[in-house]
Amino acid sequence: MFSVSGMNMNSAGYEVFEVLSGQSFRCAEGQSVLRAMEAQGKRCIPVGCRGGGCGLCRVRVLSGAYRSGRMSCGHVPAKAAAEGLALACQVFPQTDLTIEYFRHVGGNKPDNNNYEEVTS
Repeated sequence: MFSVSGMNMNSAGYEVFEVLSGQSFRCAEGQSVLRAMEAQGKRCIPVGCRGGGCGLCRVRVLSGAYRSGRMSCGHVPAKAAAEGLALACQVFPQTDLTIEYFRHVGGNKPDNNNYEEVTS
């Protein structure tokens, strides 16, 4: 393993850390973040179609480099993708990643709080 400009070049894969849940997991080279999460029994990102069409697994990549597969532009417009928004099923890490689950609350209004207050 060696590092170039902070990039993890480990052939065993990359570490993915989801900030809201505090969960982390390994992602193999060429494996999507969503598949890696599922394979390790983690539940920090909802699972939908697994093909980039439903938008359920939307995340914001806060740090790290990745390659994106095909995603519905209805769920991830070009401007949002340029700001780090992506679908976890179509995110293939090239370095360790820090991500944040990004959900919508009602209609098309984005909500980055990603939690709901529970009252008794």
